[in-house]
Amino acid sequence: MPSLKAIRKRITSVKNTRKITRAMKLVSTAKLRRAQEALIAARPYSTALARVVSELSAVVGADAHKLFDERPLAKAAIVVVTSDRGQAGAFNANVVKAVERFAASELSGATEVSLRIIGRKGNQYFARRRAMVTSFDAAPTGATALSLARETANRVIDDFTSGKVDRVFVVYNEFKSAISQVTRVKQLLPVVAEKVTAIAPAGAHAAAAADAQADFVYEPSKQELLDRLAPLYVQIQLYRASLESIAAFFAAQMTAMENATKNAGEMISRLTLSYNRARQAAITKELLEIIGGAEALKG
Repeated sequence: MPSLKAIRKRITSVKNTRKITRAMKLVSTAKLRRAQEALIAARPYSTALARVVSELSAVVGADAHKLFDERPLAKAAIVVVTSDRGQAGAFNANVVKAVERFAASELSGATEVSLRIIGRKGNQYFARRRAMVTSFDAAPTGATALSLARETANRVIDDFTSGKVDRVFVVYNEFKSAISQVTRVKQLLPVVAEKVTAIAPAGAHAAAAADAQADFVYEPSKQELLDRLAPLYVQIQLYRASLESIAAFFAAQMTAMENATKNAGEMISRLTLSYNRARQAAITKELLEIIGGAEALKG
């Protein structure tokens, strides 16, 4: 059995650890609130832009812009969004595992799969496995998410238009709630127009509603709008993925630190019980020795 001094030292150490995990939980909670507000503000814009691009591609035609070009899959690129720090449970592990599964299954026919990694944890993982890493950037923050998304979008668009890659995907953790994050794999290039459902007025025919939807006057021209909005669509999708990852990281860290604080409390209770038992055993032993000595003197 460990000595009383060793148990006391262990209890002090765990209490200090609990203070740290409790403080980290409070910090993550505050940062999560700000990240969630930024994400909620960006989601409607991202959805509206996707709808506009879909409508324009349906009117102009998907072959009207080079970012819609469908080519046989030979080379693929994956943008991997992770974090710079750990202490967030399986946050980063879920992303890298999703990348490996997706590359092994969906991209098994590709001759080359390159990675553009965002976040130090993802870079450390794939560098050890000698994966083909084309670029590496630090994990996004609220201040750097937009500029990082713009730079990454320009890189993948250049790769796609120059023929270096035929498909571009992004893998990230999507924020659902403070206790739930879902790993997403989304195709960035070629741009896939989302289905836009025309809402028909009461009693109107669906075809009439579709005609009414197409009866727009575009200024500037539809082609010029598509030329401007298609690259912006890729950038905003990466920006949203960055914001989703930031919020999901703080949520995962908050949950992990809450569990760590709870586990530390339980460990302190067990160690305190062990300390009391050891102390009681030591006192009992001393009493028995005293009684034994007194009996010996009597004899």
